[in-house]
Amino acid sequence: MATRIDKENYYLDIAETVASRATCLRKKYGSVIVNHDQIIATGYCGAPRGRVNCSDLGYCVKKKLLPNERHGGYDACRSVHSEQNAIISSSRQEMLGGTLYLVGYRTENHDYEEGAAPCLMCRKLIINSRNRKSNCKKKQRAICCLSSTRLD
Repeated sequence: MATRIDKENYYLDIAETVASRATCLRKKYGSVIVNHDQIIATGYCGAPRGRVNCSDLGYCVKKKLLPNERHGGYDACRSVHSEQNAIISSSRQEMLGGTLYLVGYRTENHDYEEGAAPCLMCRKLIINSRNRKSNCKKKQRAICCLSSTRLD
């Protein structure tokens, strides 16, 4: 008899599937907001609606503008983050007390982002949306849980 997957990994696996829709050439991120065991919204990283994304352009806009920038330079990035897309796709009332599940991996090798966690701007949005916590997948079946109080 197969063992049943726990809820955290169930939602993280869904977030990983959502990430496969991402249009970033370097990293794929997916988010799922869950409240009362119900999926409220999903989001993946990509250009704003109606704009050309990096996968269609064939190059990373941030890398072209800031070739030596590894961490940071988000203003030059064409993508809206997965957490941002999930938050703007749902109502605040639905998110109150919910959990945001986040998965990120590198496109070249599909390795999970060991440091996957919401950036400073996304942390502020998560706090304001009143999500209770964020769960991030670090490795297969390894989770990092961040409460809203620890997102500061």
